[in-house]
Amino acid sequence: MTTRFIFVTGGVVSSLGKGLAAASIGSLLEARGFRVTLQKMDPYINVDAGTMSPYQHGEVYVTDDGGETDLDLGHYERFTSARMTRDNNITTGKIYGTVIEKERRGDYLGRTVQVIPHITDQIKASVRKVAAGVDVVIIEIGGTVGDIEGLPFLEAVRQFKKDVGKDNVIYVHLTLVPFIHAAQELKTKATQHSVKELRAIGIQPDVLLCRTAKDHPLTPSIKSKIALFCDVEEEAVIAARDVDTIYEVPLAFHDQGLDESIIKLLDLPARPIDLSRWEEIVRRVKAPRRRCRIGVVGKYIEVKDSYKSLYEALAHGGIAHEAAVDVVWVDAERIEREGLAGHVAGLDGILVPGGFGDRGIEGKIQAIRYAREQRVPYFGICLGMQCAVIEYARHVCGLEGANSTEFDP
Repeated sequence: MTTRFIFVTGGVVSSLGKGLAAASIGSLLEARGFRVTLQKMDPYINVDAGTMSPYQHGEVYVTDDGGETDLDLGHYERFTSARMTRDNNITTGKIYGTVIEKERRGDYLGRTVQVIPHITDQIKASVRKVAAGVDVVIIEIGGTVGDIEGLPFLEAVRQFKKDVGKDNVIYVHLTLVPFIHAAQELKTKATQHSVKELRAIGIQPDVLLCRTAKDHPLTPSIKSKIALFCDVEEEAVIAARDVDTIYEVPLAFHDQGLDESIIKLLDLPARPIDLSRWEEIVRRVKAPRRRCRIGVVGKYIEVKDSYKSLYEALAHGGIAHEAAVDVVWVDAERIEREGLAGHVAGLDGILVPGGFGDRGIEGKIQAIRYAREQRVPYFGICLGMQCAVIEYARHVCGLEGANSTEFDP
């Protein structure tokens, strides 16, 4: 079967949930028996996410081959059976770095190296690299339409349809339909402008995912208006509403016929869908038989996405045991300032995650000592294991000055 390609773009504002939307589309296609993979294009100039602060960009998701990638790759792996590699995340820095290396080697035979065709060709080559052996590749373009740094990616995406044939590519655009309280109505103008911006680049979306609040659904008249002004089939205007758990998103999309629209647009063979596993996961999340409280003692807790995979791993452990896991975020620096009292009482387990630098270390060590002495189950990951070794050396082995050269040379 010829490989098909789905490009997912975002408009109006960032953080609408493109990663979850792409992952959910992947899960629906897998539930119909198609082999899928996903790729994230990040327009930032960093070569990868490994050097970026968690405050800037959330967590770094590490793939099996050691790639330090965008956190959306974690969503891809949680929602599908696809395994991610460093090739599933490309950045402006990575693309330009490759092109510059080729230019220095003389691969371009003295030609002037330009954004078109050299950068765009390299972007397209990166898409083809992950397409081997799958039926559908879902590619998410980071940022929002109109960002200057995203233009080379969108141009490459525009060209791709011509390269592989118009029947093998569709464009899914995630946008915002805000509810204006003063007027008491949903407004479509932001979506119209976002699509207009995309069309000015040469991309006509085939499917619109319209982000709305849970208590303000898209009415048939609003859907009809969006379809008319954005030149999209009415059935392909899908409400992306807030849900109680992210694992409901595929079910919500399926209920509105998103996968049916995609199958039709890409002329994929019609196959029955089995969502029983998803329905069981959602049932367990929404109706757990027991609860437990796990304290995560960290120093980036202001930005919850800093520990996204840890949070989801704890949630998955809960799902497996039909338990709701209440994650209690504990600031290691507050423990240093205020002591343990009130921060760790009543926890069923303590987890200290990875991190860098000496900030908050002594607070983490206090929490670890509490866990050991009070026999509270403890899990140390990376820095959390390092701190556990220091704590044991100091308070059990009697090595008062025990530390790491990372914190005390």
